[in-house]
Amino acid sequence: MQIFYVTLNTIEEARQISHKLLEQKLALCTNWFPITCAYRWEEEIKEEPEVVLIIKTQLRYRKDIEQTINEQINYTNCIAEISVHSVNENFLKWLNTEIPQRPSKRALIKRC
Repeated sequence: MQIFYVTLNTIEEARQISHKLLEQKLALCTNWFPITCAYRWEEEIKEEPEVVLIIKTQLRYRKDIEQTINEQINYTNCIAEISVHSVNENFLKWLNTEIPQRPSKRALIKRC
């Protein structure tokens, strides 16, 4: 299992991206919520509202997830991949049933 932490400007962007990821079977489940962001920009500290989108999926989906996000927005945002060390068994069964696991490059090389 892998989790992505994504920052966006609006709830509508999070909703649209979430639905695209779910439709394409790139995510099992998503959550979004408003936050306040403080950051450095041109030697000043800025503060503004932001939305976090959390994406729950399998390993090795980053490229497709990033592509889907970048098709929906045209600004610099954070797309952070967070490794999951442990997850409850029932959730993992649900994930494995709905979202196919992708083989690693190493596994593909061994098959050849």
